[in-house]
This record gives sequence, C-alpha cells and structure tokens, in this order.
Amino acid sequence: MIRVALDAMGGDNAPRVEIEGMRLALGDLPPTFRVQLVGQPDVLEAELANHPEIDRGRVEIVPANDIVGMGDKPLAAIRRKPNSSLVIGLTLQAKGESDAFISAGNTGAILAGSTMLLGLHHGVERASVATAFPTALGPVLVLDGGANVDCSARELACFARLGSVYMRDVMGVPSPKVGLLNVGEEDEKGGSVVREAFRMLRDTPGIDFVGNIEGRDILAGHSKVGHIDVAVCDGFIGNILLKFYESVGRLLQRLLGRSDPQLLRHPDILNALQFLDYSQYGGAPLLGVKGISIICHGASPSNAIKHAIRVAVHSTDVQLDRHISSEFARGAA
Repeated sequence: MIRVALDAMGGDNAPRVEIEGMRLALGDLPPTFRVQLVGQPDVLEAELANHPEIDRGRVEIVPANDIVGMGDKPLAAIRRKPNSSLVIGLTLQAKGESDAFISAGNTGAILAGSTMLLGLHHGVERASVATAFPTALGPVLVLDGGANVDCSARELACFARLGSVYMRDVMGVPSPKVGLLNVGEEDEKGGSVVREAFRMLRDTPGIDFVGNIEGRDILAGHSKVGHIDVAVCDGFIGNILLKFYESVGRLLQRLLGRSDPQLLRHPDILNALQFLDYSQYGGAPLLGVKGISIICHGASPSNAIKHAIRVAVHSTDVQLDRHISSEFARGAA
C-alpha cells in the first residue's frame, strides 16, 4: 500500500482545494494508495464534512497545528515550526511512515525542508525542480525550474542525469534525449559554465546528449539535432521560461474571447487550451532528494492536486527513488 502525505494547509485556498483534489484522486485512481491528510484536525474535519462520498477508510488525518506561510523565510520556518503541516508531512517520509509528500505551500520551505529532512542522494550536490512542459510531441522536462539560480557545470550535468531517470521511469521514455538550453546550437556558444557543461554532458556515460538547444525548440519538442525529452538549464532561466509558458494559455484564451466568445465553447478550442494547462501534470517533482517530494503552485486548482497525487503514486510504484540512487552509485563507482 502506497502512503501519500498531503500538506492540506499549504496552498492559497487550503484546505478546500487539497481535499477536493484528494477526492478526485480517490475516485479516479486505483485503490492502491492511502492519503495522509496533514493539517489542523478541526479545520480538516469541517471541510471533509462537505464530502460525505469520500471513503474515510483511505484517509488518515495527521495532526499539525502550525502553518508555514508564503512570507516565512524557508530555513527559519523549518527550524522554528516543527509542528507545521509541511515539516510533519516531510518527517513522516523521513521516518519511513510515508512514501511521498505533496505541498502547494511555500516553495522555498519545501526545498529547504526536503533537503534537510530527507537528505540528498550520494553524488547529488543540489536537488532540482523538474517541470514538465506540454508539447506536440509529448512532454519536455525542464530542469532546473527555479530551485537553483546559479549553477555550476557539474550541477547542470547532474540535472541531466536526474531528468533522464525521471523521464525513463515515470514518463515511460526508454532512452531520453537531453538538450542543453543555450543561445545557439553551435558547440562554442554560451558562457564559460554552459560551455563546460556541454563538454561534461557530451562525455557522460548513460546520457543521450543531443547538444545545445534554443528556447524555441522546447515547445516544438525537437531541434535541428533531433527530438528532445529533457532540457537542462539553471533555475534562473528555467523559472523565467516556466512563467512565460504559463502565460501562453491565458493569452490565447483572452485573444479568442475578444475575437469571438463562442470560440471558447468549441470542443477543439477547449482541447487545445487544456493541452496548455499545467494542472494536467500536477506539480513539479523535486529530484535528487531521498524520497518523493512534489511541489505544486500555491494557486493550484483541485485538478492539479489530483494529478500530483497520481505522479506521487506512480513515482513510488516504479521505485523512482531507488533508481536515482542506483544511477548515482554507478557514477561514483
């Protein structure tokens, strides 16, 4: 049985959205998991009363009376709020009492807490936020998505290895193609860090490196050198790319509505807009920590929480954590 700890107090609309997302997951996914709902019991029971259809036999309430706010400083929050839903949720996994953790709370605190409480795999210097971008050819995993603003070439190469394992195990891509995001496709392009990362990726066994790629190649899912499954960059670039991508769907919706409001009701248009909806991927896994930790947007809708639970269950089921550990053990040998 897979146990998923859900921080029920972290999101902008907690716990309503978290419990609604849990309800959707319990109804849509196979009965192979249980949800550990972490938060203030009275608040959670009041919200659960609105959903009598939920199978309470699959839900455990784990008391946590404190909350890490969006304005809290990450490290200080982890140290000073041991009874928060975020810390208690991660501690469950650290103690072997849970298999995965999901939160739509303070991103910096999730990063800090996951690193401190779960630890990093041997050979991983920094964990990476891995964000799936929908494309016409399937998802492209971009990492880092914002955890690490300044990165060394060694860290970028590490991200490529983490992303390759995730695409293989969770997304079902047998031999993921890795591209290095740059300002041009030529080998000598970019600053000193990116040029060094290019050389490292080219020489790293087990990485199917296709070379430099440009920003336009991500949505296309391919570049001149071929198909792309994993795009590697530092967190500064990755987060800007992510936020820009999120605006595309809203822009299209606004333009279509201005042109003809009826278009927004057309099935083909609705399918296209759904394709651009980040909530279909649920959240961004934090790769490199010992365990499964998934970060959701603070404003995540219930559909995103549902899919985050799906990803958590699947990642646990395919033993993603063990495979990452094995990958870096081979690299250290």
